[in-house]
Amino acid sequence: MASTDFKDYYAVLGVSRSADADEIKRLFRKLARKYHPDLNPNDAVAETKFKEINEAYEVLSDSDKRKKYDQFGQYWKQAGQGGFGGGYGGGSGFDDADFGRFNNFDEFINELLGRFNQPSGGAYGARGPAGAGFGGGFGGPGQQQATTSLDQEAKLSLSLGDAFQGTRKSIRANGRSIEVNIPAGVKEGSKVRLRGKGMASAYGQQGDLYLIISLQSHSFFKLEGENLSCEVPIAPDEAALGTQIEVPTPEGRVSVNVPAGIRSGQSLRLRGKGWPKRDGRGDQLVKIVIATPKNLSDDERELYEKLQTVRSSDPRSRLDGVTL
Repeated sequence: MASTDFKDYYAVLGVSRSADADEIKRLFRKLARKYHPDLNPNDAVAETKFKEINEAYEVLSDSDKRKKYDQFGQYWKQAGQGGFGGGYGGGSGFDDADFGRFNNFDEFINELLGRFNQPSGGAYGARGPAGAGFGGGFGGPGQQQATTSLDQEAKLSLSLGDAFQGTRKSIRANGRSIEVNIPAGVKEGSKVRLRGKGMASAYGQQGDLYLIISLQSHSFFKLEGENLSCEVPIAPDEAALGTQIEVPTPEGRVSVNVPAGIRSGQSLRLRGKGWPKRDGRGDQLVKIVIATPKNLSDDERELYEKLQTVRSSDPRSRLDGVTL
């Protein structure tokens, strides 16, 4: 085969051929962190390098696979450009390993790693094979396993007040109790990343845990983007004459002027009283709802009837001439 067919896994990891298991693991972890897809998004070169690093580690971290790989390397040097059919089969000093049946290096490595029925070069997920500590991998001969990630997700439900102010929560994940600081201003669907709190591999790699925030409903406030909204009822006479009302805000009640003639559904804006954001706070929107009284006293009824007779405006005048 051509000299480019053989992959020198020792060179890939940057270790000597006499390196022990601890040194191989140390160099692998260093390179895996450097080229991990999470740290190199949309980088095809880094992704290819990451796959190569994982493949090298999967071979060299296993004593039996490493021994066979070393034997194959010696065989490859002897075979040179003569291919694999030149009589370097059993009985040639390679523990009766019939390397001559492989047409190229990929065929050898696929069988060594149990990648039967896999495309040449193996198949890795974005986070690498099992054993490398980044999820999924390959089973034994004839067996394939879906690649998975060591990263995990979990939902965390918060009251609107906790999300607004920020809080500290105790959660359980992977059999452990974890204290989590939730920053002020998280929203529905926000992700809080806990580094190294995900699943662990047999080789010491640790995924991350992502907490997906869900917000509980509140009896008065609603979150709309960066703003808090609320509804405040006023009486018909207050709407007609204007008034001053007390409105709850996250910091307490404030006095708000309602202009005369306000319509039901109009909103008053309280600047800087809304949701926390990077550059300050959003606004609080106070939606005015005119509350029509249902049970009138005799005096109230008399006044409303008098108002009805002296009223100068017609609220339905704009409907004149409306047709389809």
